[in-house]
Formats: sequence, C-alpha cells, structure tokens
Amino acid sequence: MLLAIDTSAGTSVAVVDAGRVLAEADEAGTRRHAEAIGTLLRAALADAGIEPRQVAGVVAGMGPGPFTGLRVGIAAARAFAFGVGVPVHPVVSHDAVAFGCEERVLVVTDARRREVAWSLYDPGVVRLEGPELCLRDGFDAITHRNPGVLVLDSPTVSAASLGLVAELLLTAGRPLGPAEPLYLRPPDVTMPAVPMPDVPR
Repeated sequence: MLLAIDTSAGTSVAVVDAGRVLAEADEAGTRRHAEAIGTLLRAALADAGIEPRQVAGVVAGMGPGPFTGLRVGIAAARAFAFGVGVPVHPVVSHDAVAFGCEERVLVVTDARRREVAWSLYDPGVVRLEGPELCLRDGFDAITHRNPGVLVLDSPTVSAASLGLVAELLLTAGRPLGPAEPLYLRPPDVTMPAVPMPDVPR
C-alpha cells in the first residue's frame, strides 16, 4: 500500500494498493500547498480507512514544478516516511500525466517566463526524453520532430496516477525518478553571503 503526494501543480494526496485507488484528496490552488497538505493527508488516510503504520512506502512527485510548491510535497513525503519507517519512492510528476495513455504523448508544464517543461513518452509510461526546459517558441521544433504526437498540457497532477506509476515501475524493476527535485528554476530569493569571522591564531 502506497501513499502518494504531489505538489508540482496543485496539491494532491492519494492512497493506492495493487492497482486500486483507495482514496484521493486534492486542492487545485497553487498558493496554499503548505496549508493544504496536512488536511489532505488526513483526509486521504481517513477515506482509505487505514492507519499510517499500514503504509508500505511514500511516493513523492519530484516535478518539474515551481520551487516553493514542489518542496512542500517532497518535505511532507520524506517526513511521513521517516515517521513510520518506510522508504520514499521518487517519481517524475510528468509520469503521472502520461499514465494510461495508449499512444505517444508529449507532457507539457507551463514554466512561465515564456518557457515550458516537457517530456516525451511511449505507452506504458516509457519516458523517451525529458523532462527538459525550453522556450515556448522553441517547443514547435520538438513537436515537429514528433509529428502527430498528442500534447498533454495538464494544469494538475493526480497523486493517484503517481502512486499507480510507482507500483508499475517497482513491479517491473524499472528505475524511479531522480533523488533530487526537478525545480523549474532556482528560488528567486537567495541568502546573502555571510563573511567568515576572523579566527585568532
């Protein structure tokens, strides 16, 4: 039984087991990840009728996504997994969007600043390329290389699909997502450099 969390777009939490979605709780907004995550976690576990100790692993959506939102979900996944002593399974969030498609697809995320993040998939969540970032104007070249490909520009990512992808990859012994988050770009605010104090010799 897996608990899945994704905050690459809105906030989504789900419980899946053996190909079944036991519960899913979502909030579409992109500005309340930190406020929503705890409520959605409790709701998903309650709707699934399970206790935290019954979870065998936690699936974390690794993006691509914005820095502020994405780190909330990953931190929540790592904290929950640590608390109950189970592994974290990182999965690329685009994988969840491609899940269930029976043809080649391009998954696209609006990265703002006239950029998009994209990934190319074959059926069965076989990622051929990406995730990569490019200018929106340059995305035409990618679709030109893949004529007739279906483009999926999903505003949300389903944690239920993310969990089902994790089950698929784990069962098939295929690699999961990256260990580090796929931020669309670094945070706009950085910590100022602090000079090191002189140490008496």
